[in-house]
Amino acid sequence: MKTELDSTLLLEQRADPYVYRHSDGMYYFTGSVPAYDGIELRRSATIRGLAEASPVIIWKRHESGPMSEHIWAPELHYLDGKWYVYFAAGEREDIWKIRPYVLECAADDPLTGEWIERGMMQRAEGDPYSFTDFSLDATVFENRGKRYFVWAQKVGGEKGISNLYIAEMESPLKLKTIQVLLSTPDYDWERVDFWVNEGPAVLIRGGKVYIAYSASGTGACYCMGLLTASADADMLDPRSWSKSRYPVMVTDPECKLYGPGHNSFTLSEDGEDVVVFHARPYEKIEGNPLYDPNRHAMIMKLNWNGDGSPRFQ
Repeated sequence: MKTELDSTLLLEQRADPYVYRHSDGMYYFTGSVPAYDGIELRRSATIRGLAEASPVIIWKRHESGPMSEHIWAPELHYLDGKWYVYFAAGEREDIWKIRPYVLECAADDPLTGEWIERGMMQRAEGDPYSFTDFSLDATVFENRGKRYFVWAQKVGGEKGISNLYIAEMESPLKLKTIQVLLSTPDYDWERVDFWVNEGPAVLIRGGKVYIAYSASGTGACYCMGLLTASADADMLDPRSWSKSRYPVMVTDPECKLYGPGHNSFTLSEDGEDVVVFHARPYEKIEGNPLYDPNRHAMIMKLNWNGDGSPRFQ
């Protein structure tokens, strides 16, 4: 029997959806806007109410230089008593020079407070590699008293491979440790059109840390894989993590969900885990999939396998 939180539309034309439930119970939404030209927030007392909430533009791209093109995949986090938005951006003069940037707001209300540009995310001392190439889709999570930064970064130039990396954070603006390779596209389903691991999203439940991530090109081949580690393990040891052999979420023509991916996790009003992700309602795309605006934010209640792992169906 389907419920209200089975896979259904949440917001149209909002790719890379991120939903955050604050300590006061309010829900906040952000995501990539179709023009890729700024960052918006909206707030509601309920998840469904986000669809009707008025969006507030908190930041617009620059006219040139860093942060002037391809404003992608913002995430809202509340860390150390302040609000932070992590997002990726390129440059008008070099549109694929994508790097992770940070906005900070010290006000209680992130929709009305002043947002300050804090520049590019800073790598740790002695790390010559982090954020030196195409880098995006950063997320933050805390486990056992430590805070971690997970992101996608391409190696090998224009036709390179997009891997996932992890590092401990020194502050909301800087890494504490050198990057560790978390996942690379090992399987055929991660290598359709492009070799890609990106869009990490973290769920911690039942003594496990799960990282759902997206793989392959951004068309109907886009899908989701899952990394799993014990919450007691060393998050920076690649041997702590296991990868699902097969994707955990793929295109479903029967449900008219094509290219599901780039998700986030949150709790429903009654405390159930839900996944918010984007997908298109059709398979055929005219032109470059990246610029097709109809990746809609969808919402689905998570189910659970016998071993306690999440089931995305």
